[in-house]
Amino acid sequence: MSGSSSVAALITLPCAGDAASRVSTDLVVFRRALLGWYDLHRRDLPWRKTRDPYRIWLSEIMLQQTRVAAVLEHYRIFLESFPNLQALAAASEDAALAAWSGLGYYRRARMLHQCAKELVRTHSGRFPRSVEALLALPGIGRYTAAAIASIAFDEPVAVVDGNVERVLRRFTGIHLTTAQIWLHAQTLLDSTRPGDFNQSMMELGATVCVPGEPRCLVCPVRKWCVTQGEVPRNEPPSRQEKKEIWCTLEWRNGGSNGSGNENGKIRLVQRPKKTSLMPGMWELPHSLEPPLSGASARWRTFRHSITVTDYTVHVLRNMSPPAIPAAAKGKWIAIDRISQIPITGLTRKILKAGGII
Repeated sequence: MSGSSSVAALITLPCAGDAASRVSTDLVVFRRALLGWYDLHRRDLPWRKTRDPYRIWLSEIMLQQTRVAAVLEHYRIFLESFPNLQALAAASEDAALAAWSGLGYYRRARMLHQCAKELVRTHSGRFPRSVEALLALPGIGRYTAAAIASIAFDEPVAVVDGNVERVLRRFTGIHLTTAQIWLHAQTLLDSTRPGDFNQSMMELGATVCVPGEPRCLVCPVRKWCVTQGEVPRNEPPSRQEKKEIWCTLEWRNGGSNGSGNENGKIRLVQRPKKTSLMPGMWELPHSLEPPLSGASARWRTFRHSITVTDYTVHVLRNMSPPAIPAAAKGKWIAIDRISQIPITGLTRKILKAGGII
């Protein structure tokens, strides 16, 4: 941009003499502008009120591929069940999955539980303070390790997520490689407030430098941006696959079948332990094929998305005999036990809509 320094210029180091001095001054001004904006405008999120590495770690794992709005309530509920690392490590995997239920990508919860046990077993229940040591733990990659180290322990290491990547590509006007993005992020980092600076970069991408139509007029560091938000796509966005499924909701309540010991139960099936998607989770019996004509009227239809697939879900109520073959392999589970077992997000959505949980 004419009359101003771009981020691309700020990160083209080293320089000599007066040029180096100008770049250094611009970096200071850039960092000050971004952190000042963050101090005034950051969202009020619970994990920003703590330096506890356990809570920071939990939030970062939950936020992977998940919107903040969807995480907030699950974060609170999970901490009620497992307020610290020791409580999580002592729990069963099923208990951890049950508390995670509804967030999706359940491998995250399994790795979270595995990592908690490893920390208790080999680190006396304490998080290592460096990126290198954190990377040795199960389920912790470069991004998560850098987030924990910088936010909880003030290690001067940059964090790069999708938001930071978008910000840097727009600021530089270059389709940077992954290695270049991490290098540029590290060059810009304010080493005196590394955790806050990392969060300010992520916050900028999440609330101002957003996909589609960035809010450039309110960007606190607009003067350093080459593109003003316009960066051509390398490839078209992927399209969601669309599918229909039919679920059966069978439950016994109020002794309607004449047997008092059957009150408050629902029929669920368990996904195979070795399946690639949500292994071992419990769900309503379902089929990709519609039931026989006239078997039962639909109760409700839902929309539900899992990874790259959008589902139209037709729910059938209390059929005898079951119109969906999978129901015959299910088990009757007491409703008051539902909170103790891992159920899929779709099943939770349907049971809540029916007033069952």
